[in-house]
Amino acid sequence: MRRLGNATLVLAIILAVVASFAYLGLNPFNLGDADSLGHMARYAARFLSPDFTAAHLWAVGHASLETLAMSALGTLLAAIAALLLAIPAAGRLGWPLQGLAKLLLNALRAVPELVWAVLMVLAAGLGPNAGTLALALHTAGVLGRLFAEALENTPPEPANAIRLQGGNAWLAFCYGTLPNLWPQLLAYTLYRWENNIRMASILGFVGAGGLGQMLYVSLSLFQEARASTLILAMLLLVLGVDALSGWMRQRWIRL
Repeated sequence: MRRLGNATLVLAIILAVVASFAYLGLNPFNLGDADSLGHMARYAARFLSPDFTAAHLWAVGHASLETLAMSALGTLLAAIAALLLAIPAAGRLGWPLQGLAKLLLNALRAVPELVWAVLMVLAAGLGPNAGTLALALHTAGVLGRLFAEALENTPPEPANAIRLQGGNAWLAFCYGTLPNLWPQLLAYTLYRWENNIRMASILGFVGAGGLGQMLYVSLSLFQEARASTLILAMLLLVLGVDALSGWMRQRWIRL
């Protein structure tokens, strides 16, 4: 009976795959014919000759700095907002504010960055401002959840010792909790910055500025050479930010 059940499951999966191809009208054998292969080869050849003219490289450099600034500023704003929301979300200010802060954090991270970008484009107009706000809103929800969990798992003894010596709650948090917590918070923030540099390159497809917006325009106009240069710039930017983030973690964080 077990073998029969496994065979039935495999057969159902095969039928589902075949039905999907039939429903979508896709013929996998067409991908290997001469016309399709020739079309893909010509398209790849156009991509393998990037545009390195001075005017285009200048525009790509400006867009790269715009993308880098969007990701850095969006992550910084998100980290500040996340810390402010994580304190009540961790239960440090009572259960009513805890429930409200958790609800807000869930709402912020439940909406994807692209959806936030569309909303911010409608609210703030086209350009990097919309992309920065979109990254900040979504990342604040993600970092706020991580910061709150880190706060909940932090040993309370150093802060309690400061309170017993007459210090207020603010001094207890700054000198008793934060010194043990900040390496973990910084690690989370740097990791999200690495993710945001990739996402900042994509948000331009909905008009949020940066390299993504230039890439969308180039692909829309079938300018494969310019699009190839932009993709190379994205790759170099991501590799550079990953290397910088790794160096910062090794130098500043001792977990």
